[in-house]
Amino acid sequence: MSADIRHAASTESPRAIRIPSGSVTLEGELCVPAGAAGVVLFAHGSGSSRHSPRNRFVAEQLHKAGLGTVLFDLLTPEEERLDAARGHLRFNIGLLTQRLVCAAHWVAEEDEARHLRLGFFGASTGGGAALVAAADLGKAIGAVVSRGGRPDLAGGALRRVKCPTLLIVGELDEQVIALNEEAYELLACEKELQIVRGASHLFEEQGALDEVARLASAWFLEHLGHTTSARFRR
Repeated sequence: MSADIRHAASTESPRAIRIPSGSVTLEGELCVPAGAAGVVLFAHGSGSSRHSPRNRFVAEQLHKAGLGTVLFDLLTPEEERLDAARGHLRFNIGLLTQRLVCAAHWVAEEDEARHLRLGFFGASTGGGAALVAAADLGKAIGAVVSRGGRPDLAGGALRRVKCPTLLIVGELDEQVIALNEEAYELLACEKELQIVRGASHLFEEQGALDEVARLASAWFLEHLGHTTSARFRR
């Protein structure tokens, strides 16, 4: 892990949040800088959590760019313990999508965020969940960025994604590049596929995660802007 990740310090004070989703409550953090251009919900990858150092680093860079963030756990502590033993929940895209949709609805009602457009940043399996959630929520989501994601897990939902979508993959992550290239062809929205030179799946190489953060910040700033958020259908 790079020194940049270890020593990243937040320029804003995040607020602890609890997001209801069905019969469970998900723990997280909401951080919205003054004058934010939008709010980005993070969907972490398999076996990870809101404490992911890579996602927290990217979130910090989004703050510096003037974007709000929501880092939250897609699974409860008990579910994480069960998943660590059996690995049956981390690829449950239906469950992860449902919780991401619930989180988007919840954030859209918060005073800090109700006037802002929402975006999704998904990593690994979270990339697949972010794309399905974006397809389900339609115009309420302004943009999606996937880092080393598994968009193939979104299946037929890829054709329903309408918001601008950026797929970011490391140059050395050949298998995931192939999966992203196939998914890219199925997307019928504004889209880009960016390959980060010299980067592996976790973007641990010097400067690799900085490039992810730069690309993500530019994409969200371009497509979220200061537009009033679309209302969710009830």
